[in-house]
Amino acid sequence: MSDGIRCMQMRGGTSKGAYFLASDLPAGPAERDDLLLRVMGSPDPRQIDGIGGAHPLTSKVAVVSPSATDGVDVDYLFLQVVVDQPVVTDKQNCGNILAGIGPFAVERGLVAAQPEQTSVRIRMVNTDSIVTATFPTPDGMPRYSGDTAIDGVPGTAAPIVLNFEDDGPGKNVLPTGNITDTFNGITVTCVDNGMPVVVVAASSFGKTGYESVKELEADEELNKKVQELRLEAGKAMGLGDVSGTTVPKISLVAAPESGSGTIATRTFIPVRVHESIGVLGAVSVGTAVMLPGAVGSDLAVMPPEGSHRLSIEHPSGALQVEVELDTTTTPPKVLRSGVVRTARKLFDGTVFPR
Repeated sequence: MSDGIRCMQMRGGTSKGAYFLASDLPAGPAERDDLLLRVMGSPDPRQIDGIGGAHPLTSKVAVVSPSATDGVDVDYLFLQVVVDQPVVTDKQNCGNILAGIGPFAVERGLVAAQPEQTSVRIRMVNTDSIVTATFPTPDGMPRYSGDTAIDGVPGTAAPIVLNFEDDGPGKNVLPTGNITDTFNGITVTCVDNGMPVVVVAASSFGKTGYESVKELEADEELNKKVQELRLEAGKAMGLGDVSGTTVPKISLVAAPESGSGTIATRTFIPVRVHESIGVLGAVSVGTAVMLPGAVGSDLAVMPPEGSHRLSIEHPSGALQVEVELDTTTTPPKVLRSGVVRTARKLFDGTVFPR
């Protein structure tokens, strides 16, 4: 470890993280997590002695390896490194960090680049689900520059198209089995289409749903109620005691602010409020509002018939997702979901853990 560890830091979507080959890290989870805490500088609110960015959105890790699954190129394990606690959790996926996995796999030689563009089939280890990432690779390497803009990121970059595959007939997007549930007197919809999310009307907390991140984080009473709700919902969703985990997320929803929006969101991740919204969290919210009778379905402005593109508004703008459901089945079946993101390599080199 005194010689350091090979590491690539990338912006993936609206997050930033450290990307590692699994072979460059200890095989044992306990030893690996201890190392990552020292790499990122946790526990410390500023992560001053590591490469973490002192915020949950910039304290993330991707661990990538060749996949043993037939037809799959690489395995991707996402790890959330908690900023101010000695905790590393694998209880969720991250669709933003996912955006960098395909380019990273090509950069590290795990996948051979194809002419013009490359598709990488990825197994998200956290949930054992499959996604295909397609991105430009002229001259045999990922191209990061382009004209695709995503809200929450300055400038533009090359598009990375993420198409999520159906998890099979056993997948229930409603973990509690219900369209709505009531916890602590608050009606919610619990949904999981890639990310466990509890959707609740902002008005249920006496909020408009258009408050700033700063306003919501400063409201101690609101935060207390949100965390109480999260604990109860987590049990009902089969996640057990979620007091030490980062899922489920709580997403407050309201009618869209813009003329082109589908639904407005403010998402707790789980204590801080997201500056935008996670990719898979947005897909889950979009799934919920498409279900008749679900929380948010009466607030959403749905796209014209035949269109499956939803604009999920968040504090930094909006995230475009595509969700196609078959609501004639019980439980509802996800036919297709996808999103366009961008990513950029920030540095590639050696990191020295504390």
